[in-house]
Amino acid sequence: MKITFLGTGTSQGIPVIGSTHPVCLSNNPKDKRLRVSIMVQWDDNTFVVDCGPDFRQQMLRANPEKIDAILFTHEHADHTAGIDDIRPFCYRQGEMPIYAHQRVIEQLKIRFEYVFATKNRYPGAPKVKINQITNEAFSINNKQIIPIEGFHYKLQVFGFRFDRFAYLTDIKTIAEAEIDKLKNLDVLVINALREESHISHLNLEEALQLVNVIKPKRAYFTHISHLLGFHDEVQQKLPNNVFLAYDQLEITI
Repeated sequence: MKITFLGTGTSQGIPVIGSTHPVCLSNNPKDKRLRVSIMVQWDDNTFVVDCGPDFRQQMLRANPEKIDAILFTHEHADHTAGIDDIRPFCYRQGEMPIYAHQRVIEQLKIRFEYVFATKNRYPGAPKVKINQITNEAFSINNKQIIPIEGFHYKLQVFGFRFDRFAYLTDIKTIAEAEIDKLKNLDVLVINALREESHISHLNLEEALQLVNVIKPKRAYFTHISHLLGFHDEVQQKLPNNVFLAYDQLEITI
């Protein structure tokens, strides 16, 4: 299984528009982060988790031949606003399967009514095949996927476990029963926004504490703000099995 980090930034990305913060002015490519998303590939299968406003740019540089489905963690714009840019895939493949909580699907229907329209559809609109998921395991192309439920302040969000890999983003709290689903991981990806506490995201200390509880072989932090600091400096402070993810990083499990 190959994981490609399509984006590792927070909702504003890095650099932040108009910011003169030193991290935003960095020339290090690892300090330049699009909105958070991953691509998961195995055999002839390609899946994307979240489809944010940088989706087109991410697809151009990753250049997958196809996408078999999109899984959504939750409905916030930095995770969903790129859905119109699935059009080239729809033109080649037909309707795009999407997997999401019912609440997320209802929000997408409001924001992107033309995508979900069943009557008088605009001819060029993308078309999706809705798959509503709950906090129960499901399968896509013979691969079992286990949802992991967390909370983004008071908003329910899903992470996903694929075999011995798990991806969690935008969480602040997670129940013990959900942590139990994360045993025996080779790789855990989890959000670590900044050093200062945040109302709806794990900060660096909290993310490290959760890694110590889950005990994956390796952990990667994502959904990173410029306020966390320079990539290379932060990496030097982390344990040997914990890494800052960066855009276009590829890992194989």
